[in-house]
Amino acid sequence: MFGNLSDRLVETFKNLRSKGKLSAADIDATLREIRRALLEADVALEVVKNFIAAVRERALGDEVSKALNPAQQVVQIVQEELVTILGGEQRRISFAKNPPTVIMLAGLQGSGKTTLAGKLAKWLKDQGQTPILVACDLQRPNAVNQLQVIGERVGVPVFAPEEGNGKGNPVSVAKDAIKHAKQKQFSVVIVDTAGRLGIDEELMKQANDIRKATEPDEVLFVIDSMIGQDAVNVAKAFEDGVGITGVVLTKLDGDARGGAALSVAQVTGKPILFASTGEGMDAFEPFYPDRMASRILDMGDILTLIEQAQKSFDEEQAREIAEKMAKDAFTLEDFLDQMQQLRKMGSIKNMLAMMPGANKLKSQLENIDETEIDHTEAIIRSMTPKERKDPKILNGSRRLRIAKGSGMTVTDVNGLVNRFEQAAKMMKTMSRGGNPGIPGMPAGMPPMGRPQAKKDKGKKGSKSGNPAKRAAEAAGIELPKQDSSGSAFGL
Repeated sequence: MFGNLSDRLVETFKNLRSKGKLSAADIDATLREIRRALLEADVALEVVKNFIAAVRERALGDEVSKALNPAQQVVQIVQEELVTILGGEQRRISFAKNPPTVIMLAGLQGSGKTTLAGKLAKWLKDQGQTPILVACDLQRPNAVNQLQVIGERVGVPVFAPEEGNGKGNPVSVAKDAIKHAKQKQFSVVIVDTAGRLGIDEELMKQANDIRKATEPDEVLFVIDSMIGQDAVNVAKAFEDGVGITGVVLTKLDGDARGGAALSVAQVTGKPILFASTGEGMDAFEPFYPDRMASRILDMGDILTLIEQAQKSFDEEQAREIAEKMAKDAFTLEDFLDQMQQLRKMGSIKNMLAMMPGANKLKSQLENIDETEIDHTEAIIRSMTPKERKDPKILNGSRRLRIAKGSGMTVTDVNGLVNRFEQAAKMMKTMSRGGNPGIPGMPAGMPPMGRPQAKKDKGKKGSKSGNPAKRAAEAAGIELPKQDSSGSAFGL
């Protein structure tokens, strides 16, 4: 979402780093570029003014003038002030001392509120809670049915005594849901309320009546990250009319400029608790202001990447793979297992986008064809167990048979075998040079947080200096050329 903003900021800091000692004129010129970039990203004017003022005050002081690296100090100040406008420290859900915890969702129609309710329910369920969804959107056609479908999809029950479609009293439904949750000992009640296409008194009154009837522990304002400057007016209206305790951003993976995400915390004075980052029910994560600031400045988000890996990869299996790599016993079967577990982490494109320096590979990342994992699986599945263990026996006739069996071409089979051999060599080198030491991280991911062993000089076997590109190479993924529209895996 923040691609254009990141590009502008990275370019601005690149120009700043080319200077030695910074003058007041240098800093003012940099701040003008940052201000222009933020405004073009649809960040609210009052937020931009406060941000630039805070950065200017610090940048013109001793903090920069006495720094060993003035340009880097300015970058650090910008990062810290970005964290501030994004809400400062990360805040978690405030759970009730005596269950159930009641979470009320409010927002405009089309903000993704009902889908978000399902994602939140699944996330809570994964945390060990026993949530129940409550259908209080009785106005929008098929809203109740949509919530029931989502509830079934994530394995969470739905309280829906009314069919909706304009019939029923949402306040009564909400009150009855609390009683039901206490009787059945649900730990969390998620109330999905009605939205409108625009702010109106009826919407606010109904939401406020539900709040008074349920006395929720959290009132989360769900906002579409793509609505831009309108976010300011909508956020203020809900804060004044309903009284919110936190914000949830949806569609953070979209192509819009992202002004809502950068404005809403400052405008409402309320923290952003969660962000929805895709269409899948797993595309939902707690919001960390410091990590988001790092992403915007193209510094990556390694911590989120590690957490996703820990959830997706079996630690024991990862240990076994690491031992196999060290012994040069890594097989195509292991390679396939790694690729399948990698897919559990979500979009490969999104994963690589979390690596530092990923912005430089943006055009290649856009061309990644994630279906190539399916092609890889088809080719390996068409091999015999002996061939998977020892690809060196793959002569011409065997490769032709595998190509026919997988529906691919001999060229595709050759390409896969070549990439496997390259990945195996890289993984073996990395395992000897010091494993990343990250629990659950796939063995093929690059070391992070530790010094790497010195590399042999020369071009042969050299690795990219870009962490995002290096991660792709280690995972056996061939990024497309700058002007290529081909697949990510070179098939």
